[in-house]
Amino acid sequence: MPTTAREPAWKGAALLTGGFVVVLWVLEIFDAATGHPLDAYGVQPRSEDGLVGIALAPTLHFGFDHLVSNTVPVLVLGFLALATGVARGLAATAIIWVVGGLGVWVFAQPGSNHAGASVLIFGWIVYLVVRGFLNRHPSEILIGVAVFLLYSGALLGVLPGQPGVSWQGHLFGAIGGFLAARLLTTRRGREASLSY
Repeated sequence: MPTTAREPAWKGAALLTGGFVVVLWVLEIFDAATGHPLDAYGVQPRSEDGLVGIALAPTLHFGFDHLVSNTVPVLVLGFLALATGVARGLAATAIIWVVGGLGVWVFAQPGSNHAGASVLIFGWIVYLVVRGFLNRHPSEILIGVAVFLLYSGALLGVLPGQPGVSWQGHLFGAIGGFLAARLLTTRRGREASLSY
């Protein structure tokens, strides 16, 4: 019975993550074929027009090299974020998406334009690492340790210094990941404490 209950989460995680990556590729193919009009819909800090980027920026990329570098991490980390509970993984992703976008819009340099799924990637890394330890669930701790070992070097991307890279997106995505792990774990802990 527990095995049957677990299977739909894994299948749903795979379908949603794969579907999301297909959307990323379709958008970039369309963008490239039409002269890159979608690039204008990234987060543009403290600009009224740039607010739409909070919703759209994680689905847009500045060329195929940018998208290729994000594709495998999105597949791996997005799947892992959803695999132990699709609803919780989607809630975490929504928190990362909004916190990352708002953080960039408020704090990044005016006149810049930020887009790409790396805001989600950095958020998922931190979420997956922190979540297991807060939940004290053995399988989630193992996932968190594995993610840390694989992607800890990438976390240096939250520091300024690499031209053309939105370190603000990485930083606020990571902050969103921590908040998601904390908020969702706290809620879960409260629910558990009310159960008899």
